[in-house]
Amino acid sequence: QVQLVESGGGLVQAGGSLRLSCAASGRTFRNYAMGWFRQAPRKEREFVVAISRSGHSTNYADSVKGRFTISRDNAKNTLYLQMNSLKPEDTAVYYCAAGNSFRYITTRDYDYWGQGTQVTVSS
Repeated sequence: QVQLVESGGGLVQAGGSLRLSCAASGRTFRNYAMGWFRQAPRKEREFVVAISRSGHSTNYADSVKGRFTISRDNAKNTLYLQMNSLKPEDTAVYYCAAGNSFRYITTRDYDYWGQGTQVTVSS
C-alpha cells in the first residue's frame, strides 16, 4: 500500500499562486505514476494532471494548461503541484493519487488516494 498526505491548500485571491505537496510513504513511490484530481462542491471528481514514474512525461487537463505545473522528487517521496494564475473556478478539494500510468485520467484507474486539501480562490 501507499499512504498519501496532501498539504499546502488554503485561501488565495484570484491571480495568486499556491503550491501543493503530497508526501508518500509505504511502497516505493517511484514505482507509481502520480496524479492530481479535484472535486468542487456538488461536482464529480475531475482529473487535473498526471506525471510518469520518472517525472519525464506529464498529462494536463486543458483547463489548467499553462497555469499549473506538476513535478515529483523521488528521492523525497513527494509530489508537487504549482498553481499559478488561480481562478475562482479552481476552488475545490485537491487530491493526489497513485496509479499505473500518467495517461490515465479517470478516478478508477488510480489505486491509492490522499485525504485531500482545500483550495479556495476568492474573486
